[in-house]
Amino acid sequence: MKYFLIIIFLFGGIISMGQTPDGQMISTHRINPFIGTGGHGHTFPGATVPFGMVQLSPDTRLEGWDGCSGYHYSDSIIYGFSHTHLSGTGVSDYGDILFMPTMGEIKFNNGYKEGVDNGYASRFAKEIEYAFDGMYTAYLVDYKIQVIVTCTERTGIHEYSFRKDGEAHVILDLEHRDMLLKHAINVDSKNSVSGKRISKAWANEQHVYFYAEFSKPFKSVEFNNADSTKAAFTFDVNEGDSIILKVGISAVDEHGAKNNLLAEAPHWSMLKYYDNATRKWNKALGKMNGEFLNIDDEIIFNTALYHNMIAPNTFSDVDGRYRGMDMKIHQDTTQKTYTVFSLWDTFRATHPLYTIIEQKRTNEFINTFLKQFKQSGLLPVWELAGNETNCMIGFHSASVIADAYVKNIRDYNVNEALDAMLVSAGDKEKRFTTPNKNYVQAQFKAESVSKTLEYAYDHWCIQLMKDSLNKFQDLQSQRNHLFAYRNLFDKETGFMRPRKNGGWFGSFDPTEVNFHFTEANSWQYSMFVPHNISDLIALHGGDEAFEKKLDELFNSSSEMGGRHQSDITGLIGQYAHGNEPSHHMAYLYNYVGKPWKTQAMVRRIMDEMYSNAPDGLSGNEDCGQMSAWYVFSAMGFYPVTPGLPYYTIGSPLVKEMNINLENGNVFKIVANNNSDKNIYVQSVTLNGETYPYSFINHTNIMNGGELVFEMGGIPNKSWGVKEEYRPVSVVNRDYLSLPVIQSASQTFEDSLKVEISHFNPEVKLEYIIDGTGKQLKAKVFEYDKPFYVRKSCSITAMATVPGKKLFSKETAEFYKIKKDKKITLNSTYANQYAAAGNDALIDQLRGGMNFRTGDWQGYQGQDMEAIIAFDEVKQINKISLSCLQDIQSWIWYPKNVSFYSSTDGVQWTLIEKVNNKFADDAYGAFTQELSLNTKMKTKFIKVVAENYGVCPEWHLGNGGNAWIFVDEIIID
Repeated sequence: MKYFLIIIFLFGGIISMGQTPDGQMISTHRINPFIGTGGHGHTFPGATVPFGMVQLSPDTRLEGWDGCSGYHYSDSIIYGFSHTHLSGTGVSDYGDILFMPTMGEIKFNNGYKEGVDNGYASRFAKEIEYAFDGMYTAYLVDYKIQVIVTCTERTGIHEYSFRKDGEAHVILDLEHRDMLLKHAINVDSKNSVSGKRISKAWANEQHVYFYAEFSKPFKSVEFNNADSTKAAFTFDVNEGDSIILKVGISAVDEHGAKNNLLAEAPHWSMLKYYDNATRKWNKALGKMNGEFLNIDDEIIFNTALYHNMIAPNTFSDVDGRYRGMDMKIHQDTTQKTYTVFSLWDTFRATHPLYTIIEQKRTNEFINTFLKQFKQSGLLPVWELAGNETNCMIGFHSASVIADAYVKNIRDYNVNEALDAMLVSAGDKEKRFTTPNKNYVQAQFKAESVSKTLEYAYDHWCIQLMKDSLNKFQDLQSQRNHLFAYRNLFDKETGFMRPRKNGGWFGSFDPTEVNFHFTEANSWQYSMFVPHNISDLIALHGGDEAFEKKLDELFNSSSEMGGRHQSDITGLIGQYAHGNEPSHHMAYLYNYVGKPWKTQAMVRRIMDEMYSNAPDGLSGNEDCGQMSAWYVFSAMGFYPVTPGLPYYTIGSPLVKEMNINLENGNVFKIVANNNSDKNIYVQSVTLNGETYPYSFINHTNIMNGGELVFEMGGIPNKSWGVKEEYRPVSVVNRDYLSLPVIQSASQTFEDSLKVEISHFNPEVKLEYIIDGTGKQLKAKVFEYDKPFYVRKSCSITAMATVPGKKLFSKETAEFYKIKKDKKITLNSTYANQYAAAGNDALIDQLRGGMNFRTGDWQGYQGQDMEAIIAFDEVKQINKISLSCLQDIQSWIWYPKNVSFYSSTDGVQWTLIEKVNNKFADDAYGAFTQELSLNTKMKTKFIKVVAENYGVCPEWHLGNGGNAWIFVDEIIID
């Protein structure tokens, strides 16, 4: 198996697992760095060391979603070897400072567009491609060059071995992949070169500086053009010759890159560098030593642990200098500074894993957060190379800090950390729409349901810190944020739903993937209340009803409606293991006293969603999270609620596992009689004592000891069942959710039926109808049945619980519009972009610049055609169609809009065709009204908007069908 067997030609001899005769070490852990490089895992196979700055790996894919890491296992062409790569992300970046050895004619084009024979790229032999922890090798068929790469923490080491005589070149390409902003290539001597690459991609301004040395002088240097973005270094070589290239990198400057290289790579022994990398991996992976059911399980587990030690990456130089989020140079000589914080993913299991095996580094991560806070004014959301990408949602650095704090990891200024959490929570992009609403309103922000749920959890993390530090100066409204999820729970359907104008947003299908959720649908988010699972169970009607809901989740059809979302993979029913929002759900059976169902499901997920193969991950690795789920689950427990100092027990996959802790203790896990069939926990002991609990405390692990599972093939329905033995996640505080004000629409012509409801049967409901703006003088009505409004007004609904000091209110606005027309749509809008439904284009409600917020109606791959019928012949002075363009989301303005008139609705006369003159390649969100002025009388108007067609060749969605988005037909 090529992922851990060593091949003969490496370093001129055979190396076996363990130690070479001269004392050199190689990996003592079986891993397969190719896991995740196929399918949609987005990992890379190249050389890195634990949490290193350098990720030296081949680049085989230059664009596309499955090219985010720069490599895909199905590819057969290498374009070069670059020094930075992202592990498992859903957006591409990095791929910096690419070198490529060639022979023959110098070519500066990489051959991607023109073909491999017309560029410096080369085919490579897949059958002799190998990857290890700290080393990668491939044979370049077109040039007969064997490439081996390894690295130190901040320096990449290449060895090029030539299998024929001739003139060899090493191409340096600074244009590779991302948009180049600034660059420099400086030839410092006959065997050294330095420079910089400042680029823009996911990170708006990424700085990489480099200093490189060759083991032999080059005889000449040639540049591609006057800009010198590429260089070719030429050598005369004989068959059997090798050239070693050392490349130090830095985010600070070229001096920093040179210092990094001189400090870490002073010699020319490739074997010693690989030995050094292997020793680091042996130490890191040695924090967990296990005995597994089979070799594949062992490799999957070790590789999962390996993937959790790739990122975050070291970002400071050997002298402690680093580039801050203010783009200024700072220095910290006391500890390392890091980058690449994929927090929406990694707060769930990756960072909790670090609280067990990387406690010192967890302190360094949090201290990095605090530095970033001082430099940018906010804690990181998704930080990359000193840039805040603001990718994904929530402010989950709060979770990482709170989870570390409650586990007594506190080597940072905890008061500063709390202050930073509070400031970040108050950022306008991370707040609920208004303090009184206490949820994100769908008409103002996209992904409103997901944001509401995740903000509620993050606010709980903050409250946890405040309570621990005896900081009680918060307002009740801030404490209420913890319960924001209740305002989106629809008792009738049992799902979390978006809300708009005081009521539920439009039609609802829990399987529909739309922009009310983050990379998910309602099934995949409705159980995200990790801080108050007890309340979530109560909302569903208790243990039995919640168990039934979980069963339905896993047993439903896997079909989904709405838009295609590449991240939603690894489906079991509507559970999507390929994306993070689902990751805790299999463990929720423990909370209703049915732990054997958790045991069965987590073993099924481990068996079905992970394999020892390139496509062995069911979704993006996401900087460790996909693998962290496996590491925890294989050990037999999982952190359902980061911030609570316990882990929920599942079904261990290991036979034995030693966790070698930084404090010197060892926590041992034993699973007796474990097998593929014996997946059910029969009994548990902790340090020899009977252990009836379906969770284990963090302190039990850190104190060391032995957790022993007795496994069997039949569920033990008495273990972990009693309420006192279940994990507890509860917030003991009263909160009354907001009433729901529901109507068919926000606008009406004659009258509108309004209903007010609340899922709490004890609630007393009252309301005020105000059409004057003087609500204080409005009459208060007790609600007992639906009522009608017949003029524009606002309605305030108030909920109270008799005998308790609980009160909440909700407000909705309704508008009476002129009854003089009807609309017929001859095109079909997408359900997830329905706006207010069939009458949306004449309801006088206008959309903003964000198409995701629900007032825009979307049509894909078709023209938009609508007929307006007036109740009588009308004088028409102007007709307009309001449109939106956001080409990043495949939305273009129509090519043109044709306006027709008719007296009978059958025979039509073209009034005018209005052409769109706005640029079709402008990125950003724009709106315009395509209009015509006219003087005519008519009873019917037809509006036809011609679709842009397919996404053009230069667009990421090349060949896909474009969208038309419209919000109103305006007739004057």
